[in-house]
Amino acid sequence: MAYSYRFAILFVLLSATVSLSTAALVEQKPRRGGIPLKGSVTLNLVWYGKFTPTQRSVIVDFIRSIGSPAVAKGPSVASWWKTTEKYKQGVSNLVVGKQLLLENYPIGKSLKSPYLRALSSKLNVGGARSITVVLTAKDVAVEGFCMNRCGTHGSRASGAYVWVGNSETQCPGYCAWPFHQPIYGPQSPPLVAPNGDVGVDGMIINLATLLVNTVTNPSQEAVAACTGVFGSGAYPGYAGRVLVDKTSGASYNALGLAGRKYLLPAMWDPQTSTCKTLV
Repeated sequence: MAYSYRFAILFVLLSATVSLSTAALVEQKPRRGGIPLKGSVTLNLVWYGKFTPTQRSVIVDFIRSIGSPAVAKGPSVASWWKTTEKYKQGVSNLVVGKQLLLENYPIGKSLKSPYLRALSSKLNVGGARSITVVLTAKDVAVEGFCMNRCGTHGSRASGAYVWVGNSETQCPGYCAWPFHQPIYGPQSPPLVAPNGDVGVDGMIINLATLLVNTVTNPSQEAVAACTGVFGSGAYPGYAGRVLVDKTSGASYNALGLAGRKYLLPAMWDPQTSTCKTLV
């Protein structure tokens, strides 16, 4: 039976008055009776609307970094992902599959929810052991986007799908915190986005959340339990102690391929029953 993680969404909305992370507003729908994905999982990408080559590379490098532990000394994307192994599915390795560019907006710039599943069906590489990610550009409006969700995940006939939108021009304070001042609560200074793109760096946070929840698919979502936590000492409105690039002033907590830096959400550790942070 389809299930929407409305309690978590409501919790975040109510907590927004004290500036909890709105980047974690993702709608959860358990897949295939709650069966987690394990082993090698093919991840296909559908780019809907205009993304620059740099924007696409930031996101693809993040995905490839998940399976590349030896990128550099320090906390890494791969070490962050390793916490997923503590869930019942064991080791899951994401492999980038096919990519589809739909830059001419073939079904318009205003999308209803069913369109997301339809777009994901355009790439079926990997079958049941696949996730197709639909990424919508900053000028694409999606039903419920910026009102009660920043992304979603669910199932289809073959495999799972994820959708994440770019909130740069529509609601950065809602879906790209802490890189933009929040819509509600204390207006503390935003953090500097590690890749210099508030919209895309916000997408990384939401994509990371949804990929973890899609792969682990436990009864309690692995990242939703740690909403707004990016570093140690976090509390509502404060992301926690994170690393800062001495040159750019950008905030991050994970290193990736090609010298990339990312800010990733804390993940619930089922063994210690705590939100596990990288720093």
